[in-house]
Amino acid sequence: MKVRHAMSTNVITATPDTPLIDAMRSMLREHISGLPVVDAHGALVGILTEADLMHRAEIETEAGHVRPAWLDFILGPGRQAREFTASHARHVGEVMTRDVITVDAGAPLIEAVGLMEKHRVKRLPVLRNHALVGILSRADLLRAFVRELPDAVPEDLSDAAIATRLRAEFDARQWTPRGTVHADVHDGVVTLHGVIVNDDVREALLVMAGNMTGVMRVEDQITTIEPMTGMVVHEPGA
Repeated sequence: MKVRHAMSTNVITATPDTPLIDAMRSMLREHISGLPVVDAHGALVGILTEADLMHRAEIETEAGHVRPAWLDFILGPGRQAREFTASHARHVGEVMTRDVITVDAGAPLIEAVGLMEKHRVKRLPVLRNHALVGILSRADLLRAFVRELPDAVPEDLSDAAIATRLRAEFDARQWTPRGTVHADVHDGVVTLHGVIVNDDVREALLVMAGNMTGVMRVEDQITTIEPMTGMVVHEPGA
C-alpha cells in the first residue's frame, strides 16, 4: 500500500503569520495535534504541534520557570532567549518546528511507518513534487487497517480446511518452526504441539492460529527449551 492510499487529503493548515491563538483553536476544533505551516505560495515551511505549545507563560509552564540562576548562567543568553520566544510568541512562525520530516505520496506505507518510528513523530506531511497534498497520521494508519480487514468468509470452514490454511501460513513465514511444531484441528479448536526455543515465537503462533477464520479456540501445548542447555523453560500448563 502507498502513502497516498492512507493519507488524509483534507488538510488544515496555517501560515507563519497566523495568530497562535487561532491555530490553537483550529487544532482543538478539528481534534488534530499538528498543523502544517505553508507560505504564500503553498510551500511547506514548518509544522506546529502540541509539543511546540507546551511551554507557555500564561499557564506558568515556560522552560526555566523554576531553574536555578547558576544553570541559566551556564546555558547562556541564547538558550534563554529562545525559551522566552517559545513561551511568549503570538504567531505560528515564531514557535513552529522548521525541520519537518515529510514523505512522498508515492512512497510505500512501510517507509512512512519507519520514518514515524525513527523520528518519533505522530504525523507526516505528504508531498507530491514538493507540494503539500496530504498528511499521514497514526489515526490514518488505523483507518487504513480497518479498511483492509477482509470481509469475505471462506466457504469451507471444516477442520481440514482450517488445517490447510494454517499450514500455508506456517510455510509463508521464515520464523515459524516448521519441523518442530504442528497443529491439530478438531471442532474448530486448534491445538499446537511441539518444541520451540523462543517464547516470542509461541505468542506469534497463538496469534496466527487465533486469527484464522473458523477457529473457535487455540490450545497451547508447546514446550519451550533453552537452546544451549536443553533445559525446559516453559511447558504446557505452566
